[in-house]
Amino acid sequence: MLVPFAEPTGNVFEDLGFPAAEAAHLHIRSCLIGRIREIMKEEGLTQTRAARKFGVTQPRISDLTRGRIELFSVDALILMLAAGGHRVEVTVEGAASRAASLEDARGAM
Repeated sequence: MLVPFAEPTGNVFEDLGFPAAEAAHLHIRSCLIGRIREIMKEEGLTQTRAARKFGVTQPRISDLTRGRIELFSVDALILMLAAGGHRVEVTVEGAASRAASLEDARGAM
């Protein structure tokens, strides 16, 4: 018996059935959390050192490493990355799959 297979969308949250807007928001937060975790690993940071680097408490880093995505807003994650000396770039894709960076949008103003 064959089981129907749906092509992945590129967003696991959408694939799991979340509404598109919520799936996009969850995807962004998971990408930011993933990047913070990568930085911690690359730099060999303990939770205490990561907390100092990203300007938060150690329990906050613990929540992040345990995947508690619901506890973090996009803004909070961007502020953490900025406090750690990292730059976040935003890309917006249109319906025609054209990508425009935030920098391009600023240049048009």
